[in-house]
Amino acid sequence: MSEHINNASKRKEAIKKIIHLLHEGKTVEELQAEYGHIIAGASAQDIADAEREVISEGLPVSEIQKLCDLHVAVFQAGLETEPEPENKPGHPLFDFRTENELIERTLESVEGFVLQYAGGNQGILENLRESAKNLELVLCHYDKKENMIFPVLEKYGFDGPSKVMWGVDNEIRDSLRGFNTLLASEQPLGVTLESRFNEFSRKAKDMIYKEEKILLPEAMRRFSPADWQQMADEIAGVVIKPTDTPQNGFYSAAHTSDIPLKTGALTPDQIDLLLTNLPVDVTFVDENDKVRYFTQGKERIFTRTAAIIGRDVHNCHPPQSVHVVHKILDEFKAGTKDQAEFWLESGEAFIHIRYFALRDEAGAYKGVIEVSQNVAGIRALEGEKRLLDW
Repeated sequence: MSEHINNASKRKEAIKKIIHLLHEGKTVEELQAEYGHIIAGASAQDIADAEREVISEGLPVSEIQKLCDLHVAVFQAGLETEPEPENKPGHPLFDFRTENELIERTLESVEGFVLQYAGGNQGILENLRESAKNLELVLCHYDKKENMIFPVLEKYGFDGPSKVMWGVDNEIRDSLRGFNTLLASEQPLGVTLESRFNEFSRKAKDMIYKEEKILLPEAMRRFSPADWQQMADEIAGVVIKPTDTPQNGFYSAAHTSDIPLKTGALTPDQIDLLLTNLPVDVTFVDENDKVRYFTQGKERIFTRTAAIIGRDVHNCHPPQSVHVVHKILDEFKAGTKDQAEFWLESGEAFIHIRYFALRDEAGAYKGVIEVSQNVAGIRALEGEKRLLDW
């Protein structure tokens, strides 16, 4: 046993050394030639553990993210030995793999139109635009991955994907946004359009490889049957209701007795109906920075799944914006600020996001609520409306 531990420790230190050498400028070929015997035996778990340690030792996440593709290239020999993710219909991993296959076919289809357009067939532009709409599947797939797989992996101490892969996902989102913006212009230049698409396509295909060889195998190793069941229910569109257990302190949906409040009393069902039907999305984070609750309306602006309950709120945001979360929470806890707000455009929607510090009667910090709303309709209002028109 001790020999196994020593060997594992030595392998991790060797992998860490390879990562540092890569960031110091060594080429993939040089490292593979010098450390081939270590690389060949490196598993996805070995690589992820080593990355987590070099981050904790001071290597910025942004640096890992920047050379993420090179990390995969260096350790490809070891990654090729990873077991194939579950391929049984009905299992969540089957759904994730099926989506990846569909993304690959969609990329090939759009590429065909892009090449024809870049080759001078201007008449195919509308067909290209219509085909490119299917690339939205990539965004939906990433949302599902980030909200269903990442939180559960974090629960088991595997937080590399949240710190690195999410940042790469956002780079791919930006790349797709750039392609779509150019595609929507009146007469996009074919050569430029092809270049933009190739950049996006390459990154998206690289991400498929990382998911199949790193993310999904690690999920197979770590998830419990209960984790998979929860994910299967959510994929099927079932809202997971928290149970009445002392561990989480939630009320079950069957609880019908009134809960006394300062200005009345409501049953848990009434509270749920009230919050679910608010014209805003609400997420509550407690004083320990743990996500405790979110509303699940019909048209939620930002995706939330039951897997985020109990998750550290810092891990609910991509690496590029975590510093903003830190600043807001630090100021709220210090009592120097009570509110923060942002707004952004997303297609035809205009999203208003507000954060409010919660304090008890003694002024002690008790958490924060995030309130998000599409206010495009409100911004468009003019004049007055005093009469019912239906």
